[in-house]
Amino acid sequence: MRTLFVGAGAVGGFFGGELTRAGKDVTFLVRPGRAAVLARQGLRIRYADGHTETVHPRLVTSADVDGPFDVVVIAVKAYALEAALRDLAPAVGPDTVVVPFLNGMKHLDQLTSAFTPGNVYGGVCVVSTKLGQDGEIVQLNGMQELKYGPVQNPSDARLATVEAALSGGSFTSSPSRIILQEMWDKWVLLAAMGVITCLMRGSIGQVNSSPGGTDFANGVVTEVTAIATAAGFAPSEAYAAFIRGVVTDPSSDLTSSMFRDLSDGAPIEMDQIVGDLLARSAELHVEAPLLALAYTHLTVYEAARAAAENM
Repeated sequence: MRTLFVGAGAVGGFFGGELTRAGKDVTFLVRPGRAAVLARQGLRIRYADGHTETVHPRLVTSADVDGPFDVVVIAVKAYALEAALRDLAPAVGPDTVVVPFLNGMKHLDQLTSAFTPGNVYGGVCVVSTKLGQDGEIVQLNGMQELKYGPVQNPSDARLATVEAALSGGSFTSSPSRIILQEMWDKWVLLAAMGVITCLMRGSIGQVNSSPGGTDFANGVVTEVTAIATAAGFAPSEAYAAFIRGVVTDPSSDLTSSMFRDLSDGAPIEMDQIVGDLLARSAELHVEAPLLALAYTHLTVYEAARAAAENM
């Protein structure tokens, strides 16, 4: 069974690398620059416990894709999806299952427009990783899980095929028949974390150790859960309580991937994580003033970053 990972960055490189270590038939579709780095030094993963492993996976660029794969895993930043779709098109056949691990929900519309809708799965990754200065993947903590499942037909028999392709590594591999709820649950947490840390420019602990910080964090959670509820994907009471516990912990050093990108002066997924949620709030007549404030703040950052990049 052939599996193609589109992207060998902090997320795709970690999970695809773990499957490669486990002996799975994995190929990475990467840009020429990344291919050169990986060919020279291998795909290196520095784990949260401090040790490092190196694998030498099969690599292809868009010009080298020689036919359909059984499973295509998309693990790129949302703003890189359009280019990735052009590159991976030759790898998708009539029976290929496409499994994206992107933030938010907006990408599902793009994928179901590009491919047979029934072949598009949903995916959730639970991991905290980043790329190091030398192109290695750095694991920040021990969280490592993939969740995936059919979007249109929950009983799709190919879920077992996807499970076989994505199992065997050191991480938890979890097939799901309710993947849309799983995706909304992650989006709610991700948006709350992103809004809180980016708007306040600090960790969860720093925000909650400041005057008004916990009230602000609770207000953000109230907004994002109200939007999910209005959309028909209300988080369970237990999960909603979990989210509040995470984002109101004054001792937490947690940040968000968007905050880390912002701190590094990198492009951010503001439209996919915050903007799309804000647009849905308007359609559903749910007031979300804190999300609106955060989106304005992030838009100013992204405009300034892009202007500086083009100077």
